[in-house]
Amino acid sequence: MSSLSRELVFLILQFLDEEKFKETVHKLEQESGFFFNMKHFEDQVQAGEWDEVERYLGGFTKVEDNRYSMKIFFEIRKQKYLEALDRQDRAKAVEILVKDLKVFASFNEELFKEITQLLTLDNFRQNEQLSKYGDTKSARNIMLIELKKLIEANPLFRDKLAFPVFKSSRLRTLINQSLNWQHQLCKNPRPNPDIKTLFMDHSCTPNANGSRPPPTNSPLVGPIPKAGAFPPIGAHGPFQPVVSPSPGAIAGWMSSTNPSLPHPAVAQAPPGLVQPSSAASFLKHPRTPTGVGMDYQSADSEHLIKRIRTGPADEVSFSGVMHSSNAYSQDDLPKAVVRTLSQGSNVMSMDFHPQQQNILLVGTNVGDISLWELGSRERLVHKPFKVWDIQAVSMPLQTALVSDAAISVNRCVWGPDGLMLGVAFSKHIVQIYTYNPTGELRQHLEIDAHVGGVNDIAFAHPNKQLCIVTCGDDKVIKVWDAVAGRRQYTFEGHEAPVYSVCPHYKENIQFIFSTAIDGKIKAWLYDCLGSRVDYDAPGLWCTMMAYSADGSRLFSCGTRVKKFDTTRNRFLAAGDEFQIKFWDMDNTNVLTAVDADGGLPASPRLRFNKEGSLLAVTTTDSGIKILANNDGLRLIRMLEGRAMEKNRGTSEPINNKQPLIVNALGPIGNVSNSVAPSLERADRIQPAVSISSLGNMENNRLVDVKPRISDDVDKIKSWKISDIADPSQMKALRLPDSTTSGKIVRLMYTNNGLALLALASNAVHKLWKWPRNDRNNPSGKVWLLSFLKLVHMFVPQLWQPSNGILMANDVNDNKPAEESTACIALSKNDSYVMSASGGKVSLFNMMTFKVMTTFVSPPPAATFLAFHPQDNNIIAIGMEDSTILIYNVRVDEVKTKLKGHQNRITGLAFSQTLNVLVSSGADAQLCVWSIDGWEKKKTRFIQAPTGRQSPLVGETKVQFHNDHTHLLVAHESQIAVYDCKLDCLRSWSPKDALSAPISCAIYSCDGLLVYATFCDGAVGVFDADSLRLRCRIAPSAYIPSFALSGGNPSYPLVIAAHPSEPNQIAVGMTDGSVHVVEPSDVELKWGGTPSQDNGPSNSSNPSPSGQASELPSR
Repeated sequence: MSSLSRELVFLILQFLDEEKFKETVHKLEQESGFFFNMKHFEDQVQAGEWDEVERYLGGFTKVEDNRYSMKIFFEIRKQKYLEALDRQDRAKAVEILVKDLKVFASFNEELFKEITQLLTLDNFRQNEQLSKYGDTKSARNIMLIELKKLIEANPLFRDKLAFPVFKSSRLRTLINQSLNWQHQLCKNPRPNPDIKTLFMDHSCTPNANGSRPPPTNSPLVGPIPKAGAFPPIGAHGPFQPVVSPSPGAIAGWMSSTNPSLPHPAVAQAPPGLVQPSSAASFLKHPRTPTGVGMDYQSADSEHLIKRIRTGPADEVSFSGVMHSSNAYSQDDLPKAVVRTLSQGSNVMSMDFHPQQQNILLVGTNVGDISLWELGSRERLVHKPFKVWDIQAVSMPLQTALVSDAAISVNRCVWGPDGLMLGVAFSKHIVQIYTYNPTGELRQHLEIDAHVGGVNDIAFAHPNKQLCIVTCGDDKVIKVWDAVAGRRQYTFEGHEAPVYSVCPHYKENIQFIFSTAIDGKIKAWLYDCLGSRVDYDAPGLWCTMMAYSADGSRLFSCGTRVKKFDTTRNRFLAAGDEFQIKFWDMDNTNVLTAVDADGGLPASPRLRFNKEGSLLAVTTTDSGIKILANNDGLRLIRMLEGRAMEKNRGTSEPINNKQPLIVNALGPIGNVSNSVAPSLERADRIQPAVSISSLGNMENNRLVDVKPRISDDVDKIKSWKISDIADPSQMKALRLPDSTTSGKIVRLMYTNNGLALLALASNAVHKLWKWPRNDRNNPSGKVWLLSFLKLVHMFVPQLWQPSNGILMANDVNDNKPAEESTACIALSKNDSYVMSASGGKVSLFNMMTFKVMTTFVSPPPAATFLAFHPQDNNIIAIGMEDSTILIYNVRVDEVKTKLKGHQNRITGLAFSQTLNVLVSSGADAQLCVWSIDGWEKKKTRFIQAPTGRQSPLVGETKVQFHNDHTHLLVAHESQIAVYDCKLDCLRSWSPKDALSAPISCAIYSCDGLLVYATFCDGAVGVFDADSLRLRCRIAPSAYIPSFALSGGNPSYPLVIAAHPSEPNQIAVGMTDGSVHVVEPSDVELKWGGTPSQDNGPSNSSNPSPSGQASELPSR
């Protein structure tokens, strides 16, 4: 819709409001989406007209549009749900839960489960987080305050919250002026015309005597009618003389075509696609620009998005995606040179960090990569090419490197959240690094991806899992798991080397565009069913492809232009003819061109930062120039000023990370405080949300942290602490506990990471909860250890419900609880805990500590519990008599009994991927059972280490890795990793400084580490892949001296890994205490054998037992 048409809508809204057509006014506001009437919205909310509230909102946004919209709809539906509960209308509450709130489960499953649990309470105010909920009226008023803030912050409501300022009755005035104009054109104008209709143009009838009346601009005509004093039709007074409108004034109402870009090397590929009924047809019918005319000023891209979302697919054409002529100017283009960087070798690829927009990643023709900080002009990281593990790569690559060691970076790119980067090389491999905001790169994956060169690399999110997409000279596209590096998909069909890949998604459809050097473009779905789109690229030659930031346009680029880029959904830039050429996306002509003060190659490579305020471009002397607009210039000056302040000698602790708003010129994203590889994109992932706010989704914004590596930090990071013996070398917290109990025999984090649940040997459970502070703890993670000064602010508290009851297990009168084997399992939604301590198995409500039911009376007693991965009503119960019961809680029935062990069951682990249950027993035996029919598939005894008497006996624990195919086995004599066939891949046995028996072992949440506790109080941290020791934590580092002295020093019996912080663990001790430990702020991760990337080790305290794990004997 053109801007004049938009203004006409506002005039109509004013007219309807003046005529008191209230309902029609709000209907037009909703359907046009031009003006959001906050007063009407508030009235509807306060009246509880929830259907009308959502209907009105639907004209401006949908739930899935962005995080603000999601939060707005969530707050409304949550309030509707609570009001139904408050009225005791359970049926209505369930309907709201299923129809309205279920949609949020896919974004935050834990939150949805918490809300569901409110149905189990007689009064939802029994929930401690909702205990202050008042009456309906006050709750609505409180919600309105929050909603107004969200609406004002939502970019979709930008410029829609204020009605334009113009005189009253403006539409009437314009009609008056039009009638005057028509009257001026009358052949026989009369001094007092009689206007009876607006449906036809006005024309005066001649006088009866045929005489010509006086001209209308005579002084006798009289005064001009006042605006707003529109006289009734048929009783008009004199008309205002007006000047006839110029042709240009009418041009805005006319249509114009929008041909594609004419540059010989830059052509427009099929545009943003609109989803038809099926994914296949969605990709089989891409539209090229058709030249269909639309209003010249159809600038409102939000309105277009709304049309795409709600209208039929065939109604939308790329050529209609227009932008307001006054929305941007050439001043928004980065054209001023503000930095010159000397790389030292020819730059082949560049990419700005997606959040820290002063960080530039560079790859060169000699295979090295660098990270530059533009404010200080400092090269933070420089990594020459090397193969990390030459023994692991294929023979063709080894042969290629021997015959010709030269290798180049073909592409380097950041992951979507900035925590990972990928590098594609001209020979076979890609390398993936993890990155943290302090500027450190760590080796993550090295993949022998293709035969020949790897021409392109990109990140994608099929099935909500972060993946790596590569293509190469072998004519194949491959998709890899970004965590473990396993190949997930292989796409074959190109007949020539694949030059580039462009992953994208539209609606709920994920797909990949690929281009080959023979000019063929194909599109693929993640289903291995072949390409769904096949067509020729412009110019019938290889192209690069890229989407605009809003995903509405797809561009392709020929080989004459080595690199192009887009920004602000408005401008396109390409390097050509020793210049940088800029286009307005809606105009076929070059907007402007700059030479960046000279020194550019014929076809320079270039890259915008996310906000379009900076542009990096390559130079002929193996350097890079940084161009900026006014916003970018201010950013560079700010960064430069801070760097100068540092150079003046400002002293500060080396671990003090200075916050810096590096994204000050645009939206500020949240920087993840975890440096481990992320499984999901940052712009999709939803942080953990506590029930205290029932959906406080990402309200606050965090500043980025400036990467800085001073000389002192370099010295510290050049070696890694392998033996931690002093409390100052790490962070540790002993959880407060005023009660007396026996030793901690079971320990686990809740799935949301906000609480720790322990089971003591006296059959009593303890629950510690971290306080929820949304301002300081936006992601719902445990922050007490993130900064040492905050430890006392966020100390968890031992929690009990208001009724004061203890959560205590049933005990066996014939056998003390201290002598019984305890077991515990927690449901996925943290709502129920199943537990036993020698007596009956009890099912507790975690919110009230009440026993919901008991089952399976001894003897024999239950010794291990595990929930079925697909059905919480099905439980596997390991028994003292060596059997395993498959029990259905809902019908109180044992479905089957599994037999195969010779001693009590000590471990159970389900794998949904393999569709099996693995059991372990005190007989040191492993058994694999099929979930389908519960038949035994395989059995194996664990191998005794060298020097240990065989066969082994004793408690054996099992846990599946995140991939659900590798199995961690822990026995006092060893930790070992087995594959799905129960073949031992690697093992480690106590030796040297870690010679005590192993008491427990567990994977970290990301599957990269294995933590093991020992009976002398030590803790070992191992690499999960190799079982190589990274770090030994001595008892003196975290256990108080009084607990270490005496005849029975305390040591950890059990260990728990935080569900989202891979470097945080909790240990349960023999003296009944629980300790939470993390690395220091300097280290960020647990140390280990120093890598070559960080220089030689200077550690004066080398690893006492850093040798590699032993391979099993065959």
